[in-house]
Amino acid sequence: MRRPRLALVPGEPAGVGPELCVRALQRRWDAEITVIGDRTVLQQAAARLALPLPLPPCGDDSVAGEGSAAVDGLPIGFIDRPNTVGVDPGSPNPRNASAVVEALLSAAQGCIDGRFDGMVTGPVHKATINAGGIAYTGTTELLAGHAGCEVVMMLANDVARVALATTHLPLREVPGRITPAVLARTLRIVDSALRRDFGIAAPVIAVLGLNPHAGEDGLLGQEELETIGPSLERLRAEGLQLVGPLPADTAFLPRKLEGFDAVLAMYHDQGLPVLKYSGFERAVNLTLGLPYPRVAVDHGTALDIAGTGQADPSSLFAAIETCARLAARGRPRRGEAS
Repeated sequence: MRRPRLALVPGEPAGVGPELCVRALQRRWDAEITVIGDRTVLQQAAARLALPLPLPPCGDDSVAGEGSAAVDGLPIGFIDRPNTVGVDPGSPNPRNASAVVEALLSAAQGCIDGRFDGMVTGPVHKATINAGGIAYTGTTELLAGHAGCEVVMMLANDVARVALATTHLPLREVPGRITPAVLARTLRIVDSALRRDFGIAAPVIAVLGLNPHAGEDGLLGQEELETIGPSLERLRAEGLQLVGPLPADTAFLPRKLEGFDAVLAMYHDQGLPVLKYSGFERAVNLTLGLPYPRVAVDHGTALDIAGTGQADPSSLFAAIETCARLAARGRPRRGEAS
């Protein structure tokens, strides 16, 4: 069976993504990598790092494993998506926003077409993309719209897997978005992904409450009694193994996490600070529910150190490793010949 083919997108060209990708290309992976981005930006990043850039020569776009160049016997492909203007590390330019989004969508379409088995993405700069005239709340939402499916954001490391009922919202909007329909959709997607992608036969999912102390029997809020609790009861009747609603301040105790395969947080900053504190360098961002694996780094563009060579590539390395494992597991179910 051949190695899975992964698309690797650096993300914001003025951030640390290009130099992280250069570092990733110095290693042999259990996957065939095709980079989708701006060749000049990658060449400049490689020069600053004093590292070789093992990409195919200039010319036609190539996908790894389809007649592309090989580095140490491992195929590496490249698809050029040039920026509109030159790049100054640390200073994003809205005029390059369309190239960033086009690279992401090229990778996504390649996954849907079967040219890639999964995609790995570097960090993007949301404000710059919006300043470029593109309405953009996040790559998770972009890929969901492109694929026409409902998705769930999950962040994971060696300690925990944390999924989100809501993602990039102002905190004041969160309570109104926690509905029975949202909880049912989210938990079904998480349960299915844990079974299918992670090979967990009977996953146990911990569900956090929205309010302090999970509402404390209604004293600190009604959402647990009126919405979250009844929703979990209905889903348990379908066969989902759900624990909660649990107080968020104690659900992440190590002895409790040992009994959970994943945790569902109600909003972005309820669960993710704990996960990042427990192992930021190895954390990755997964988009569950897509017809292909997508794994991203769990950090931002780090504009303050872009171009200095100081960026830690651990999260990108973990993202590639994770995506390769998920893609290898998922290929047979998509009907692809080995």
